[in-house]
Amino acid sequence: MTVAIRLTRVGSHKKPVYRIVAASKEKAVQKKFIEILGVYNPCSSTNQFTINKDKFDKWISLGAKPSDTVMSLVKKQGK
Repeated sequence: MTVAIRLTRVGSHKKPVYRIVAASKEKAVQKKFIEILGVYNPCSSTNQFTINKDKFDKWISLGAKPSDTVMSLVKKQGK
């Protein structure tokens, strides 16, 4: 089973909020995921982004591949 770290949308119409999740690549984007790693809210005034670095590092060490969007958000937070 290949695992991807990606965003899944949970917000309402015109107010998106995204969860950063570890999910199987074979599952559709809105289907079951393995674990929630963080939250991204692009509509807030500060572009709220929180991620549990311990969980993120654990999944990376287990071979999960983050999406390009997730990697760019993590790099921005690392500043």
